[in-house]
Amino acid sequence: MTLVLPPRLTASARLLRETARRRGLRIAHLPGFDVPEGLRPGACHLHAGPSFADAVASTLDIAPLEAPADWTARLPREFTRRDIRAVPIGEAYGLRRPAFVKSPNDKSIAALVYADGSRLPGPDAVDPGTLVLVSDVILFRTEYRLFLLDGRVHTGSRYAEDGRLRPGPLSAGALTFGAELLSAAGAGLPSAIVVDVGVTDTGAWAVVEANAAWASGCYHSDPGRALDVVLRGAGPAAELGERDRAFVRVTGR
Repeated sequence: MTLVLPPRLTASARLLRETARRRGLRIAHLPGFDVPEGLRPGACHLHAGPSFADAVASTLDIAPLEAPADWTARLPREFTRRDIRAVPIGEAYGLRRPAFVKSPNDKSIAALVYADGSRLPGPDAVDPGTLVLVSDVILFRTEYRLFLLDGRVHTGSRYAEDGRLRPGPLSAGALTFGAELLSAAGAGLPSAIVVDVGVTDTGAWAVVEANAAWASGCYHSDPGRALDVVLRGAGPAAELGERDRAFVRVTGR
């Protein structure tokens, strides 16, 4: 099996690369977005950003898993502590209040607090039908990344405090909240995924967002266990379980 990596490697990608090598995987660090001869379709996994995945996954018969675009919007408020809606950006142009707006599964719309809908990228830059997540603005004091595999927290890490990057160990509270979340809403996620959670300024636990495992940094998570989730999250389409077929990202676009 081969782990395919993009031209630019993050610190997390380098860590996972070395972990994969120790496990006996071949590493294919590609210099660009073209798939070279010699890579065998149906025998590859992927760790990269969405644009690279969109360029190479279909050629290599890789099935990248991601959460449904509206997963956080469908969560009960007890898990979000705020209103979240999944709407076309054309509808979001009508916002007349500050809101946090982002793309569900990539970074095509910058994840920011926008003063109102007029500050969003306009129809000259973005198709008005493009789906975005619009949420109330809340403050997270501490944020954690959970790598989820088969309905359980497989590993995880703190990654931020008061909005600043500060990796550290996973807390017991994050583990407990993650287990409660999976019990209530795990059926709506693929078997391998990342969910970020945190503690708000009111002391309540809440979901931050869901992310594709294959595009996520592992921070202080156990790299071997994070790699388990990455490999399942973007592996050969022929090995895809029936349950995960609904969660495959449409690539080659």
